[in-house]
Amino acid sequence: MLKKLLLFVLLFAVVDVRAQDDDAEFKQRVLESTEIDLLSSYYTQNGSNAAVTGGTGTEDLQNYPVNIVVSIPLNADDVLTIDGGVSAYTSASSSNLNPFDGRNPADPFVASSGASGADALVSASASYSHSSDDRNSIWSLKASASGEYDYKSIGFGGGYTHLFNEKNTSVSLHADVYLDNWRVLYPYELGGDAEGSRFNIRRYVVTGNQDYQPIFTPYDVTTRNSYNFSLGLSQILTEDLQASLSFDLTLQDGQLANHMQRVYFADFEDTFIQNFHLADDVERLPDSRVRTAVGGRLNYFLNEYFVARSYYRYYTDDWGINSHTVSIEVPMKILGEGWTLYPSYRYYTQTAADYFAPYNQLFSTSEFYTSDYDLSAYDAQQFGFGVSYTDIFTSIKLGLLKFKSIDLRYEHYKRDTDFSADIITGGFKFILDDWGN
Repeated sequence: MLKKLLLFVLLFAVVDVRAQDDDAEFKQRVLESTEIDLLSSYYTQNGSNAAVTGGTGTEDLQNYPVNIVVSIPLNADDVLTIDGGVSAYTSASSSNLNPFDGRNPADPFVASSGASGADALVSASASYSHSSDDRNSIWSLKASASGEYDYKSIGFGGGYTHLFNEKNTSVSLHADVYLDNWRVLYPYELGGDAEGSRFNIRRYVVTGNQDYQPIFTPYDVTTRNSYNFSLGLSQILTEDLQASLSFDLTLQDGQLANHMQRVYFADFEDTFIQNFHLADDVERLPDSRVRTAVGGRLNYFLNEYFVARSYYRYYTDDWGINSHTVSIEVPMKILGEGWTLYPSYRYYTQTAADYFAPYNQLFSTSEFYTSDYDLSAYDAQQFGFGVSYTDIFTSIKLGLLKFKSIDLRYEHYKRDTDFSADIITGGFKFILDDWGN
C-alpha cells in the first residue's frame, strides 16, 4: 500500500512539473520574432525670419534622416530595441554663420558657401523592456547618444506601466535625463569661423556706422541639461471609446541660448558690409526653464471602416510661452484587409516669449533677448495624408526577412510668419525569419 502511495505521489509530481513546463513553453511572448524597421524621410522648409541672421533672411533647409530600428525578443518577457540613425542636412541660414567667405556677396537672403551650411547628426539608442508574467506590469530602461559637428548629447531614462481593471486601465510613469555639450561657434564678425579665421573689418567696405563696437562677450557655460518627467493614464470607456490623459514636466538648466543666433538692437546704429548687417550681440536667454504640458486623447471606433482620433494639449513655461494644440486623424480602411488611409489636421497657436522681439527691435538695456521666431507668437496649421499596408500573413519574403507593413505619409506645415515646411516619410517593417523555417 505504501509503495502504491509513493508511486501515485511521484506520478502526480512528474505530471505537475510537465504541466508547468508546458505552461512556460506556451506562455504568450511579448514579441514573437525579431522585427526590423527601416525609416526614412525628406524634409524641406523655407521662410524669411532666420534666427542665425537675427530674425531676417532665408530659412531654407533640407534634411535627409535614415533610421534602422531592431527589436529583439530575448525571451518570452524581455525585449531589446536598438535604434541607429544618420540625419544629413543642408541649411542656407546656418551657412551664414560666416557670410563673408569671398565667393558670394554677403546677404541674409543668399546662402554662403561656408562649411557651416551642412552637417550630419549621428544617433544611437538602446532600450530594454520587461513584462511581468501576467502582462500587467512593464519596466523599461533606455540609453542614447548623438552628435554632430558642434553638438554632443547623451541620455538615459526609464519607465513603468501598470495595467489593471482587466487591462482596461493603464498608468505609466517615465523619466529621462539628457546631458548636452556645445562646441561654441559664434557669428564670424564676433568670434571668427570654424576654421580659425579671424574677422578683420578693415578688409571690407563698411556702410552705416563706421565705428562698429558690438557688446558681445563669450558664453561662460557650454553645457545644457534636460530632465523630463511624464505621467499617463489610459482608459477604455466602452467597446468603441478610449481616452487618455498625460502630464509632462521638463526642467532645463545651463546654456539654453543658441550661440549662433545674432541679435540687433534698435538703440545701436547699424553697420553693414555689402548687404549684411553686422551683429550687435548673440541671443541671451535665462539659464533655466520650466516647461509643463497637459494633454488628452479621445479615440472613437465609428465602424469597421472608420476610426476618429482626436488630441488636445496645453503647454506653458516660465519664459512666457503658452500654447494650444488640437489635432484630428481619421484612419479609413480601404481596398479590403490591410490597407488604411489616414488624413490628418493639426492646429497650433502660441504666445511670444518675454524676451522676443523681431529683427532690429530689441534693446541693449535688456538682460535677455532673442529674435528666434520659434519663440515668437504665431499660429500654425498642418495638413497630412498617409497610407499604410499590413500583410498579416507576412507572405512576401526577402531572403530571411518577411515583409510585415509599409507606411507612407506626406505633411504640409505653415505658420502665419512666412514659414512653411513639407515632409515625406516612409517606413518599412520586416520580421526576421527563423533562419528560413
